[in-house]
Amino acid sequence: MDIKWGSLGEVAVVSIGATIGVVVLFAFGVRALAERDTIRAEGGDGTFQQVSAGTCFAVCAAAVLYGLYLIIPQFH
Repeated sequence: MDIKWGSLGEVAVVSIGATIGVVVLFAFGVRALAERDTIRAEGGDGTFQQVSAGTCFAVCAAAVLYGLYLIIPQFH
């Protein structure tokens, strides 16, 4: 049995990078929702923050669904 350490390292780096990216994007979405609430409390609209948060959450959901697609062989 031979372990390809370069490939293992590459998978680890990509996995960590993707995880950090999804977490940061989700945090931006939560921040946008909090900012929307603040703007609405001050009498503003908050539409841009609502759309930004929805976009962040949609991209996170797409990343999770794509990961499930890659893992579950029945989807191929």
